[in-house]
Amino acid sequence: MKKILLAAAISSTFTAITSFASDEASPAIYQDTSVEMQTRVKDLVSRMTLEEKIGQMYNDAPAIERLNVPAYDYWNEALHGVARAGQATVFPQAIGLAAMWDDEMLHTVATAISDEARAKYHFYQREDIRYRYTGLTFWSPNINIFRDPRWGRGQETYGEDPFLTGELGVAFIKGLQGDNPDYLKTAATAKHFAVHNGPEISRHSDNYVVSDKDLYDTYLPAFKKAVEEADVEAVMCAYNRVNGMPACGSDMLLKEVLRDEYGFDGHVMSDCGAIRDFYDPKAHNVVEAPAAAAAWAVKSGTDLNCGTGALSTFANLGFAVQKGLIDEALIDQAVERLFMTRFKLGMFDSDDKTNYAAIPMDVVGSDSHMKLTEAASASSLVLLKNNGILPLTSDKKVAVIGPNANNEDVLLGNYNGIPINPVTPLQGLETYLGKDNITYSPGSAIIDDIYGHAEILDSRVLFHKKDDGSLAPGLTGKYYSLAQGQISDYTQLTFPVTASDQPQLTRIDKAMDFYFERSPIDDSVLGNFGVIWEGVIQPEHDGKYQFDSDAQIKIDGKTVTDTVALKAGKTYPITISMQFADNKVSNTSAITRKQFTVRWVNTSEDLQQQAVGVASNADVIVAVVGITPRIEGEEMPVKLDGFNYGDRTDIDLPDEQQALLMALKKTGKPVVLVNFSGSAMALNWTDENVDAIVQAFYPGEATGTALAKILYGESNPSGRLPVTFYRDLNGFADFDDYAMDNRTYRYFRGNVLYPFGHGLDYSDVTYSDLQAPSTLQSGEPLSVTVTLENASDFTADQVTQAYVKMPDAPTRVPRVALKAFSKDQVKAGTTETITLTIVADELTYVDDNGESVAYTGSLHLFVGNGQPAHAKEKKIQHAVIDIAQ
Repeated sequence: MKKILLAAAISSTFTAITSFASDEASPAIYQDTSVEMQTRVKDLVSRMTLEEKIGQMYNDAPAIERLNVPAYDYWNEALHGVARAGQATVFPQAIGLAAMWDDEMLHTVATAISDEARAKYHFYQREDIRYRYTGLTFWSPNINIFRDPRWGRGQETYGEDPFLTGELGVAFIKGLQGDNPDYLKTAATAKHFAVHNGPEISRHSDNYVVSDKDLYDTYLPAFKKAVEEADVEAVMCAYNRVNGMPACGSDMLLKEVLRDEYGFDGHVMSDCGAIRDFYDPKAHNVVEAPAAAAAWAVKSGTDLNCGTGALSTFANLGFAVQKGLIDEALIDQAVERLFMTRFKLGMFDSDDKTNYAAIPMDVVGSDSHMKLTEAASASSLVLLKNNGILPLTSDKKVAVIGPNANNEDVLLGNYNGIPINPVTPLQGLETYLGKDNITYSPGSAIIDDIYGHAEILDSRVLFHKKDDGSLAPGLTGKYYSLAQGQISDYTQLTFPVTASDQPQLTRIDKAMDFYFERSPIDDSVLGNFGVIWEGVIQPEHDGKYQFDSDAQIKIDGKTVTDTVALKAGKTYPITISMQFADNKVSNTSAITRKQFTVRWVNTSEDLQQQAVGVASNADVIVAVVGITPRIEGEEMPVKLDGFNYGDRTDIDLPDEQQALLMALKKTGKPVVLVNFSGSAMALNWTDENVDAIVQAFYPGEATGTALAKILYGESNPSGRLPVTFYRDLNGFADFDDYAMDNRTYRYFRGNVLYPFGHGLDYSDVTYSDLQAPSTLQSGEPLSVTVTLENASDFTADQVTQAYVKMPDAPTRVPRVALKAFSKDQVKAGTTETITLTIVADELTYVDDNGESVAYTGSLHLFVGNGQPAHAKEKKIQHAVIDIAQ
């Protein structure tokens, strides 16, 4: 009996081998570009073993050399510029792009981003570099709804309105993906699907309970447009649970809504680590075993596992197949979806098949892109208040005061690239007026021990000893090669590195500010190396100094872990050590994500007293305040008064800055306030006490240049708020309550400081002669015309907003809802007539079952400069249309 079994086993093995050999000898259909793409994909996947297929479901998919499949990492970011891949043009953060209220400009911005993305991808391909952040699958845009001003990641969104978010998302996706009928320029990703907008601290364990009405009325419409109108290539499922089910394991979301209702045919990836959350005892903890989590996610429709520190839960899929938890056919389906994206990107065809491969690297940071980011920055700035002081005149002496005046962080937001030519507000005003006409003081910390005015350590205070013992500017930098070892401590998944005994390069470096695209040792792209800088530091002022860097810093032989007391004119030995070693586990380069700097700040200065002294000698104060992406953002280790792990617990300015503004007010000088934040601020005191307010969000690398031109009237403000600025959080439900009652302008019942859609300018555009039909058949689009007259001396880029009310709806509906908008140039002293069309799908309401119902009855239409409750006389027109069934 044993001999018969052995013979059968040998026969079975032989059959498998000959079958595999026959498969290998068959024509490589997947390499034939004349064959339809889906057929090619199926052919390639059919040649893979189960293990190979599972490996392709990780974000950092390994190579399959026998099939000529190169390694590829799907993880890349392009929220407002190519991010974390070295230098790139940095456009305004997404919330600032939304403040432009300009889908055409946003499409142009996205096109520029995808130009730079293609150039970088092909550059890295030529160097055979396949790290994270070097591919063409971009995990942008974030089209979640900014429903609560406390959410730290709201800066990544297009604001609080589903219609505006959907329209802008479509424009951005189309710009990223290009217009080639055969190939994608890049692959965009709509995220995070769905019902995802804080709190950050508990997003891995939260279950958000949402009604069908709110789901379809607020949380899903932008995703529907992304799929149906922009044909977005990918969707990222969220960390949280929705009505009990993890979003990445929700049949309702991924099968019934995304695939069946919307007809989505691209691939779905998990948010990073979200599949681990299925079984993590500190997270959802809904299954016990990784294999069960992996099978569940794939069965529901999650095709790609972004693992990050959890590595890849999908590595357990082989065991899941073995135990019958999932059928291999579902793995085939997922891998085919993933490879369809790669084929559509041209990754298995020659470069001459698409003109995208010819985009040169010099497009990155090109003159045209620098001009575009300045235009976008100017368009994103929102003038909230102006008592007539703006525009300023150049004959006034200006004091620029505030912790964000010279803070590069507030230009960039999060998910950003390294800027080409960053211009802070201070630098922009100094260039515009001349340095001699500007005085400056930071005035205060941003909050607690977080400062916005830390400076680069450079040759003003850094010296090295020459052979004769004299001091010369700069530190001696000794550059070493690095050898990577094996991990021995599996509690710390970091590969150890050892530096060479002798430096491979020694040079003098004048400033601790570096961007290393290539290794200084061997000129290799993204090469690894270590550096030890040695010399002395000689402060110009007494003080307690705080250092900010990823490097190890030693002063007088002691490692710097806190503030250090230093005396002016005294020399202290200083050593700065840094290793730039790639991370194999996360598949990331050590030097692409951000610029390497060493900054310091004197924390013992009386900044407020200094600021008052500076202000007393000026004619006007430009106060540059607000918060920064260092304290609001994604799951951050920040616990401060008003801030909680990236989110906010109140929406006021930090106390330090409130005190500064009150002190400046007492000088009697007029104050123009510029506020930076990625979220709404309760600027109640400032609204009553300063002369003008500009909301800057995080406006990109050309911020300073654009701001100066706005303040001096060379540009006319045109930004409008994409979120409501509330007076406080009174009346708000708990942060993790996802019911839309009393949230956003559509449902909020209280008195607000600045409404959604608000924004002033230097023009005087009035509205008249709204032409709308008196009746309309249900299911038909509504087209109207309105006349805009600009009686001022300033050409306006006027944002026209169309809102509707549905008083005859038989269920709760928004008290008012945006349904169309347009941005049009109206030259000084001229009149323009514009047409707005509201498509039939927008003339609907969502019933309590989540169904979209065509509205019938009296439709109130408002067209003008803002919401009907807030727009002034002659700034808005009203019509009533009877919609018949």
